[in-house]
Amino acid sequence: MGSASRPAGHGAGVGAADPADIVRRAGEAMGAEVTGLAELKGGRSGLTYSARAGGEPVVVKVAPPGLAPVRDRDVLRQARVLSVLAGVPGVEVPAVLGAHPGAPPEVPPLLVMSSVDGERYEPRHTDSPVRPPAGVVLTRMRLAAGMLAALHTADPFQAGLDEPVSGPEDELGRWRTAFASCELEPRVAELEAECGRLLEDALPAPVWPSILHGDWRMGNMQCAGTEIRAVTDWEIWSVGDPRADLAWMRLMSDPAHPAVVAPWAPAVEPAELRAVYEAAMGREVADLAWFDALARYKQAAASALLVKNAQRRGEAPALTEKSRRVLPLLLAAAHERLTGAA
Repeated sequence: MGSASRPAGHGAGVGAADPADIVRRAGEAMGAEVTGLAELKGGRSGLTYSARAGGEPVVVKVAPPGLAPVRDRDVLRQARVLSVLAGVPGVEVPAVLGAHPGAPPEVPPLLVMSSVDGERYEPRHTDSPVRPPAGVVLTRMRLAAGMLAALHTADPFQAGLDEPVSGPEDELGRWRTAFASCELEPRVAELEAECGRLLEDALPAPVWPSILHGDWRMGNMQCAGTEIRAVTDWEIWSVGDPRADLAWMRLMSDPAHPAVVAPWAPAVEPAELRAVYEAAMGREVADLAWFDALARYKQAAASALLVKNAQRRGEAPALTEKSRRVLPLLLAAAHERLTGAA
């Protein structure tokens, strides 16, 4: 499954993008001629294009025209963190080649990045007979856990990232508020309320905040062989508790995740991911069960929001069937971790 916290970026008030303007401003940002602009499908918080500049492939990200470029639509904010991470040893990200502020909301800001060759493969969440060899997948996942530790070692404040810190209490509050905006079936509402109460009662002690990706999983990494060439999709990065990123990666590798389509696929198990991360950090991670529960509560809230928004837009019920099905299962899994039953 994709990110639990990436809302749809398109909707009422979004204007049409002007390809000629994008080419012109991307060229200004880079100081080079940009050609061959072609939209890449799949983005939810903005517009993404492939192009060429100076004979080399590039990627252009553009905030949706007609909407304020805030939160996950703020491509200049993404440029800031990518520029910082370019200097962090052990973390691989696309290079920032240029940016243009535009005149939002009518003329949206844009970001030009290097295009990194490779493939994306999400073990257990990809239903395809064509997949990398098992040894390659396992090596990638272990490297990804070590790279996550490298990311969390970087001090966001020394790096000049002037961002508000989102601690465990803030994260919990965010997803409880999301649930409160959704109409739930009575049995699901009761389970959600119980999980929210248990999470609040067991809030862990804070640790020094780190730079968080927000959706750290193999599906957001460009790989070639056993090499991770770039971690992409930084729309929802933040400064907060590093255990949230680790718990999210563990959730995505969990064969018991209710949305897995290939539980038998080779993948590094959650316990080993923790061990690799701890070895790279040089210390044990405390209270991880709480964050494992929060990750499931968070994805359940995102599923509830997806159902609500799909109904509001009048989309076919079949499109939301999966989210409606996994929602109570995710809450039940969160409850098990909070009560020690897992």
